[in-house]
Amino acid sequence: MSVPIQEQVQQILDNRTFIDLLEDFKANTTALLNLYFPNSESTLKSSILPIQISFSLLVGLLPVVFLLVRKSKNRIESPRKFELPVPDEAKPNWKGKRLNPPNIFQGNDPEHIYCYCPATSQYLGKFKSNDKEEIDLSIAKAKKAQQAFYSDPQFSIKRRRFLRTLNKFIIDNQETIARVACRDSGKTMVDASMGEIMVTLEKINWVLANGEKALANSVRPGSSNMFMFYKKAEVRYEPLGVVGALVSWNYPFHNSLGPIIAAVFTGNGIVVKCSERVRWSSEYFITLVKTALKVCDIDEDLVQLICCWGKDGDLVSGNSGFQHLTFIGSRPIAKRVVTKASEVLTPVVVELGGKDAVVICDDYLKKKGIEGIASVLLRGTFQSAGQNCIGIERVIVSGDRDNYEKLVSLLQSRVDKLRVGSDIDQSEEIDMGAMIMGDPKFEELEGWIKEASENGQGRLLAGGKRYNHPNYPQGHYFQPTLLVDLDPTATIATNEVFGPVLSVFYAENDDKAIELANSTPFGLGSSIFTTNFKHANELCKKLKVGNVAINDFATFYVCQLPFGGVKESGYGKFGGEEGLRGLCIEKSVCYDKTSLIQTAIPKVIDYPIENGKKAWKFVSSLNKGGYDHSILEKCKAIWSLAKNSS
Repeated sequence: MSVPIQEQVQQILDNRTFIDLLEDFKANTTALLNLYFPNSESTLKSSILPIQISFSLLVGLLPVVFLLVRKSKNRIESPRKFELPVPDEAKPNWKGKRLNPPNIFQGNDPEHIYCYCPATSQYLGKFKSNDKEEIDLSIAKAKKAQQAFYSDPQFSIKRRRFLRTLNKFIIDNQETIARVACRDSGKTMVDASMGEIMVTLEKINWVLANGEKALANSVRPGSSNMFMFYKKAEVRYEPLGVVGALVSWNYPFHNSLGPIIAAVFTGNGIVVKCSERVRWSSEYFITLVKTALKVCDIDEDLVQLICCWGKDGDLVSGNSGFQHLTFIGSRPIAKRVVTKASEVLTPVVVELGGKDAVVICDDYLKKKGIEGIASVLLRGTFQSAGQNCIGIERVIVSGDRDNYEKLVSLLQSRVDKLRVGSDIDQSEEIDMGAMIMGDPKFEELEGWIKEASENGQGRLLAGGKRYNHPNYPQGHYFQPTLLVDLDPTATIATNEVFGPVLSVFYAENDDKAIELANSTPFGLGSSIFTTNFKHANELCKKLKVGNVAINDFATFYVCQLPFGGVKESGYGKFGGEEGLRGLCIEKSVCYDKTSLIQTAIPKVIDYPIENGKKAWKFVSSLNKGGYDHSILEKCKAIWSLAKNSS
């Protein structure tokens, strides 16, 4: 008996659909019953014993069926393998010529975007700035592919298989992905791993584990009126169509992949508008995505990449082909984007960076010391050279002045030791990479720092100016900077730095610290460090921000909570359940619980109305019966309805 059963199980495992698995299970169960009870049909009629035995057999087979279904599902969704050539520019020991001057815009060729490595100024290639016709064509392609994708009977399977395929490729090709990101953005490999790869893998796996539940039909309580008891109410989540993502340059891999993951899983097509400053790496990353789509039998046109000069941005934000836009960038550009989007009534989620504060309570330093928190502050400030929307912009130390001075002293000793350079090109150990923006940004930072230090608004203990790298004199490097005793009114204290500047403030107590944290126009995120969790929650309520990490830094993002800010940090959310649902039509659906009861218009209020006074008595009684809290009044209303219904 064992051999035939093994063969049948293998057949089940080889099947590629759940329906086939059920059919095979039915056949296998029949075979087993016939094997145990050759004359089962006549036996069942004459004895209860075979029924008991067969029931026991079926119960015993349930765990096997569960495992077979699970294994079959895993086989159906199993990732598809593919390979992608590694760009020469991302390979070790690549020697490329330098672009002079290092600028994405070259006056002698205004139609093309010139790409170069900000760490070395090496030329990476040029790409045509997309025009209106090309942008419209990309949207049209995504729309056509989206309609086929969502109507595909295997939509649910394919979207999961696509994410698993992406997940597998990213894990197996971490170094290549990191090197591509580093080459185009100047960050270090460690920073790329944490800020590009880890958070993308987290989003993929969170969506795989929780996405379907988040998008399942949401059953609602329905009407509070007892006369509507026969109705069911629910919200269904269906794709919007084609969505757009206008993303910033600081994390070229993650900023593109995040919106793509959400869009594809919700059944949308997506057009990613990348920054001109990371056009080269975006080409590789979108090719990666398109290849994954293709091997998963999904039209690769579902995902599109466009890039244009800022002056042509209205062609994107004001395009009626989009049903939703996500914008990640600066406040001045955001205002232009939402203005143009409003002309075609396109909803926009806006994420505009922040001035995130870390509030360190007096009790924390006394009980935990300064070593651990110093490491958190350094990582949160200098990762990706400070070009991080949820990076630490302000450190506010409350209470004991001695502990404040000890922390400042430790930070100074560690900031002084930070090494700057390009770790994909140098053999030496590197702590911090280059900045994507060059001289204009450096002039702004140097001006703010000089103003604070010369006007008595703060003490400059380290850095404060651009760094001329001996090997890469045209690279965009800025010295790791430490400013302490900052005046909250200083320009650098109220504006987003988006650079490698660690700013430290002192507050007399926790209330003053929270007041200081809330003193800027921004409200993206904050952190609170205290050993008293109750106190942490009290302070959390007082912070005017969209995200808070308690005794940690920016973990709300990794935990896939809805991400977004308040005040001038923007509005709307992406990430988590809310982020997925935000890319959907929230369709409200009401229907009868049973076909035996349906809504009918009573004769008394049917058009044309014969008796207005009688109709009024009917509808007023209907309201009283449905909403009066007195049982007696409800009974009276029901009696009145019966009298006036015809």
